[in-house]
Amino acid sequence: MKYYLENIDTVLSKTESSREGLSPEEAERRLLQNGRNKLKEGKKDSLIVRFFKQLADPMIIILLVAALISGVLAFIENESFTDVIIILAVVLFNAVLGVYQESKAEKAIEALQEMAAATSKVIRGGKLVHIKSEELVVGDIVVLEAGDAVPADGRLIENASLKIEEAALTGESVPVNKFIDIINLKESSKEVPLGDRANMVYMGSTVVYGRGVAVITATGMETEMGKIADALVQAEEGQTPLQRKLSQLSKMLTWLVLGICVIIFGVQLVRAGGISFDVIMDSFMVAVSLAVAAIPEGLAAVVTVVLSMGVSNMSKRNAIIRKLTAVETLGCAQIICSDKTGTLTQNKMTVVDSFCENDELLASAMSLCSDAELNSDGTVEGEPTEAALVEWAKKIGVSKIELKEKMPRSGEAPFDSGRKMMSSVHPADGKFIQYTKGAPDVVIALCTHYLKDGKAVPMTEEYREEILRANKGFADRALRVLACGTRKWDAEPSSYEPESLEHDLCFIGLAAMIDPVRPEVKVAIEKCRSAGIRPIMITGDHVDTAVAIAKELGILEGEARAITGSELNEMSDEEFQKEFMNISVYARVQPEHKTRIVTAWKKAGYITAMTGDGVNDAPSIKAADIGVGMGITGTDVTKNVADMVLTDDNFATIVGAVEEGRRIYDNIRKSIQFLLGSNISEVISIFVATLCGFTILHPVHLLWINLVTDSFPALALGVEKAEPGIMERKPRSAKDGVFAGGLGVDVAYQGIMVSALVLISYFIGNMMGGADHGITMAFLTMSMAEIFHSFNMRSQRKSIFSLGHGNKVLVIAAVGSLLATTLVCEVPFLASAFGFVGVSIVEYAIAAGLGICVIPIVEIVKFFQRKFAK
Repeated sequence: MKYYLENIDTVLSKTESSREGLSPEEAERRLLQNGRNKLKEGKKDSLIVRFFKQLADPMIIILLVAALISGVLAFIENESFTDVIIILAVVLFNAVLGVYQESKAEKAIEALQEMAAATSKVIRGGKLVHIKSEELVVGDIVVLEAGDAVPADGRLIENASLKIEEAALTGESVPVNKFIDIINLKESSKEVPLGDRANMVYMGSTVVYGRGVAVITATGMETEMGKIADALVQAEEGQTPLQRKLSQLSKMLTWLVLGICVIIFGVQLVRAGGISFDVIMDSFMVAVSLAVAAIPEGLAAVVTVVLSMGVSNMSKRNAIIRKLTAVETLGCAQIICSDKTGTLTQNKMTVVDSFCENDELLASAMSLCSDAELNSDGTVEGEPTEAALVEWAKKIGVSKIELKEKMPRSGEAPFDSGRKMMSSVHPADGKFIQYTKGAPDVVIALCTHYLKDGKAVPMTEEYREEILRANKGFADRALRVLACGTRKWDAEPSSYEPESLEHDLCFIGLAAMIDPVRPEVKVAIEKCRSAGIRPIMITGDHVDTAVAIAKELGILEGEARAITGSELNEMSDEEFQKEFMNISVYARVQPEHKTRIVTAWKKAGYITAMTGDGVNDAPSIKAADIGVGMGITGTDVTKNVADMVLTDDNFATIVGAVEEGRRIYDNIRKSIQFLLGSNISEVISIFVATLCGFTILHPVHLLWINLVTDSFPALALGVEKAEPGIMERKPRSAKDGVFAGGLGVDVAYQGIMVSALVLISYFIGNMMGGADHGITMAFLTMSMAEIFHSFNMRSQRKSIFSLGHGNKVLVIAAVGSLLATTLVCEVPFLASAFGFVGVSIVEYAIAAGLGICVIPIVEIVKFFQRKFAK
């Protein structure tokens, strides 16, 4: 029901109420019928459910099956359960890490509930009573005064200069002047934006001035705030690009393992000449080895730890990450949809220009003719527009505290939206002086004189035109303009009625103000553009203001255009899909518009970030690939659904976060390349050995390599510094797979290279001392090849000898892995547990020499790759 288009009597009739309010009995009946004025909570998974969801990954299932097979075989053959214990420990560790997730929707709903008013003043049965806000029902008559939080949505039926702060809902920084008249729907519009429904009040907003009475038209989830809460519950979070890539990798490895197992089973069958228990057992043992070899058990832990290190670095740069996997998402962001108020601007109205003969006189008059107050500590309290005037006066050396002492207010004609102005009268030099401030068109029309050289002279048409030109110039810059006039009285006015005071004024001047841009934002947006990121402004503010700010910041350029929420409403999904890439500014939007915009970019395949601070931003922040909330001015609702919170509310911090995100993703790719190369070499080695009829490595050996030898260097790669020019390249495409940019080819040839070195080592060991020596040497070569190969991974294409910086952590990790590998082979009780035999110095040197060969081989390949790339 569009109550803002109906007169008061119609609204009262349709809500079955009256100015005396509902009877207590009727209110109780409606409460039982329609429920409490509360926001519903989203469903919440238990800890156990979250844990088991972690186990649903195909790679984890394969490992669990491998553990089961290994356990059954160990039980049948009365052998050690070491393999089973290690595999299950790995699975448990990864699952526990994965359970670390935020229940963002639930926290957001709780914050929304806290924003709602606790108690309300209601007229019931003709009497004013105080009740819990959750007991409000449709038809209740609510009394609103300055400082009250609006408890539910309602239609105003009485108004006395009521101003309501709706920034959290609409994004508009200036409080809305309310009225009780019907809103006339423009012929060109089919809908009145939320911010323009001046005869309505909404849950979650705050009364900053005046008084009003409203009939409640919606409670609980039916309110505009309720729609936001519902959108939060329904919004699909989706997977981050990295999660999607790792999920694809998981499926690919699963099919690889199953495919090779089928081939091995077929080969064993042909060899044995038929199915037998031994063939099945041998096939199962090979399957376990392959499962362990193909699956990078340490990958999940490595990725988590690398992301955690990134989180720590970002927190030092004023960006708090609430979700680990969100770190890399910002690094590949292609679109940043930003709210204007409080994000690109300071959310503080500021006087930036004026038209007058004397700034000090104009500032004094504006300051006195306002209800904002200057505190002793220098802070200003009051409605934002008036606070800006008092702040301006303070900046030019005029203290309102001193002004009030000299010229206390003796009377006033308060502001109301009908007159669009207010007047105040003050004693001065034994007489009285009146100051009137308000909308320029109204005040200028009442001026019969103007100040020239400090004296009042009759207004001329030429000077009036000059004033109007100045006013238009300010308006063209999207500045909010107030005019001020004065009138002298020999004695205190006998009446303070507006019609007695507001005529025959002397024009003093115009003050122009705006919510100014953050000074660092323009540079940040330039950096975003150089990094291939497109900024989009989405605001609840007026289109003229939005366009002015967007042009100043460089958001609106070239062919890009600006549209309003009403125009967006009139576009079908098909029309919007054709047009949205040409639109850089959206003004006068509602919450559902923001989500629609974010969704359009996401559907087109762009990684989209959304920044904001108000409640109205929450659904779109949750729907985006990465939501960025503001830590200082941001509401709890927004912070709780955001993936990242900026502690300094600085848009420029996002640029630093983008750079860190790119560095982290690069390093994760290095770790993935390193770990997968190792897995490929293990799979090829096991596959070749099985086809040739010998055992090269056992499952426990592979687990040691995957979890100990490989994991520490892989973690060390995570602290690698950013490569030069990281912020001058375009964002990677969301469609790029894990193996994009030649990484797949690198993994393949490097895996084959290590496999060849390991097989050579095995055959040498086998010739020198038998199969056990061959297995031990194969293990040493594979471990050492991986340790030395980790240095190759510092750059995908550059020579490790040309990098201008070192990685001390990698050196320490490599030495640690080398020592651990040597100890497990040489310490008797460890060697016995792993099935190794002691090797001679010559055998050890051969194994190590083969391992170190990976560095010159990869350097040669990189040299030709760079040459071909040119």
